[in-house]
Amino acid sequence: MRRSSTRRTGVLPATATGSTGSVNKAAVRELEKIDAFFSQYADKFDETSIGPDGIEALCQDLGVSPTDIRVLLLAWKLQASRQGYFSLDEWRRGMKAMRVDSVDKLKKALPGLQQEVSSQYLFKDFYVFAFQYCLTEPRQKTLDLESACQMLELVLGPRAHVPSFLQFLQEQTEYKAMNMDQWTAFLRFCEEIKPDLTNYDESQAWPLLLDNYVEWARKYTMISL
Repeated sequence: MRRSSTRRTGVLPATATGSTGSVNKAAVRELEKIDAFFSQYADKFDETSIGPDGIEALCQDLGVSPTDIRVLLLAWKLQASRQGYFSLDEWRRGMKAMRVDSVDKLKKALPGLQQEVSSQYLFKDFYVFAFQYCLTEPRQKTLDLESACQMLELVLGPRAHVPSFLQFLQEQTEYKAMNMDQWTAFLRFCEEIKPDLTNYDESQAWPLLLDNYVEWARKYTMISL
């Protein structure tokens, strides 16, 4: 008995075609809403970019300060490549990932970004981004100490070592800037070294900046006793 054969016509079944069409239409509508949200803050001279004025207006609508860590978290989520600017492509990518197409939805999404970086892996990614985001000049490799101190305080907050390290940076005169190696090493330092510095080993591969900080901190502690 011959088996019946089905001709391949290259046409999807009606149900699949309808489903695909619905998905495509939904994606188009989602993108249109995201673009309309973007256009509320886009630069009047460059419709493909939100500049400092637009970001300030966005912050006002969100009810947050431009220096709030949530704004930096938003820049991280968008993977913004230029400080103080969001491109249309960055905006689309980030808003789609967060499923956001309005200021009200973005308000509700911001706490989720803070929760997201509670993961040690994602926090490290955010921490590295914060340094790179502050590099505003082509081929810039270091961050001036004033900016570094502001960013460390914003990103790391009051965790152990941060207040005293910031004091050390402000008092010392040898270093004028921080590089990426020093920046990332300080995060590891905060995670691994006890507040009393008793497990700090100078023979390990710590940057000289941290060796100098530990020497300063130990002397400072002895003077304070």
